[in-house]
Amino acid sequence: MTQQGDCNVKSFKTLDDMGDIRGKAVLVREDLNVPMQDGVVSDDTRLRAAMPTVNELSDRGAKVLILAHFGRPKGQANPDMSLAMVTKPLSDVLGRPVAFIADCQGAEAKAAVDALPEGGIAVLENTRFHAGEEKNDPALAEAMAALGDFYVNDAFSAAHRAHASTEGLAHRLPAFAGRSMEKELDALEAALGKPVKPVAAVVGGAKVSTKLDVLNNLVAKVDHLIIGGGMANTFLAARGVDVGKSLCEHDLAETAEKIMDAADAAGCTVHLPYDVVVAKEFAANPASLRTCNVHEVAADEMILDVGPAAVEALADALKTCRTLVWNGPLGAFEIAPFDAATVALARTAAALTKEGSLTSVAGGGDTVAALNHAGVAGDFSFVSTAGGAFLEWMEGKELPGVAALTA
Repeated sequence: MTQQGDCNVKSFKTLDDMGDIRGKAVLVREDLNVPMQDGVVSDDTRLRAAMPTVNELSDRGAKVLILAHFGRPKGQANPDMSLAMVTKPLSDVLGRPVAFIADCQGAEAKAAVDALPEGGIAVLENTRFHAGEEKNDPALAEAMAALGDFYVNDAFSAAHRAHASTEGLAHRLPAFAGRSMEKELDALEAALGKPVKPVAAVVGGAKVSTKLDVLNNLVAKVDHLIIGGGMANTFLAARGVDVGKSLCEHDLAETAEKIMDAADAAGCTVHLPYDVVVAKEFAANPASLRTCNVHEVAADEMILDVGPAAVEALADALKTCRTLVWNGPLGAFEIAPFDAATVALARTAAALTKEGSLTSVAGGGDTVAALNHAGVAGDFSFVSTAGGAFLEWMEGKELPGVAALTA
C-alpha cells in the first residue's frame, strides 16, 4: 500500500498484516464525531465508515477497543460530550453489541478491557477529556497503549492532527491502517500520488486565501486546473476583468498572477469561466438574473455561477482526462439556479467515471454536499468525508497520523 503526503511514496501495513489476533486487545482510532440533534445521531456516515474494520477485527476474535473524540471539551470531562451516547447508535449500525468503558486509560479501563470477551467491542470515553490528547502527551499515549496489544488507525479525517490517539499511539504499539483508512489512502494515491494522466483538478470555494497552498501544490501536478466559486473572481480580476460587486480578494491579484505563471511554467492549463451567471442580489431566482460574457458584468452585479458555455467547455476538457480530483463548488450552489454549473460538471464527471474512462476523487464538506445535491456522490470513484485532512493532503503536506503508520 502507498500514501501521498509529502510527495514521497510510503508503505503502510493493513489488517492483512496483523496475523492471529484472537484474544488480543486492539485499539482502533475511529472518527465518531457525529452530528447530533436532540440526543439523536442525525448523520451516521462516520459510524458506517467504522463498520468494515470493527466487524472484521471482532470476527477475528480480537477485543476491539474504539478510541475517538467528540466535540471540543478542552481537556475536561463533560457529560454533554460523552461517547456513551454514541454507543447504541454504533451498535445499531454494526449489528452487534457494543459496551462502553468510562475512560480511555487507567486501572478501571484496563479491568474493563480484561473482562471483555473475545470478539467483544467497546467504545472508550472521549480521548479529549484528557488535556494530554491534543498535546500529544507521551504519558497519555503510554497509558492508552497499556490497554492494548495492537493499534489501528481508521480515522483519516483526524490524521492531520498529531494527537496522542492519532500519532503518539502508533509509535508505542504495532501499528496498522484500518479498512477505511486504507481505502482513503489508496484513492488519494490514485488521484495525486501516481495518477493516470492527464489529470484535472476542480478547486472552488469562496476565497483564494484559504486555498493558496492547494493551488500552488496542484499547478505542478495536474494538467488542467479548473477554478470556480468566488476564487475565480479573484483570478479574473487579476486578468483585468471588472467583476462588479462580486466576492473578490483584490489584494491577492498579484498572488493569483504568480499562480498562473507557475501553471504556465509547469504546462498546466488554468480554466477560468468566460461566461458567467450574474444577479444584483444573492437570492433564489432573482429578477435581475442573467448570463453574460465575463467582460460584460455591470458594476452593480455579482458573479454567482459559471455560465453554460464555459461548463460545456469544461466538460469537454474532462473527457480528455483520466483522473480528476475535486474540492469545492463552481458557484453558490446552495441556492438555485446558482447550482447549475456544479451539478452539470459533477454529472459529467460521474458519467465518465461510470463508463470507466475517469478515476474521480472528491473531498471536503461543501464538495460532499454539492455532489449529494447533484445526486452523483455514489458514482464518483471515491468521496472523502474528511475536511481538514483532505485539504492538507491536497496541499501536499505530510499528515502526522498517516506518517506514523509508515515509520
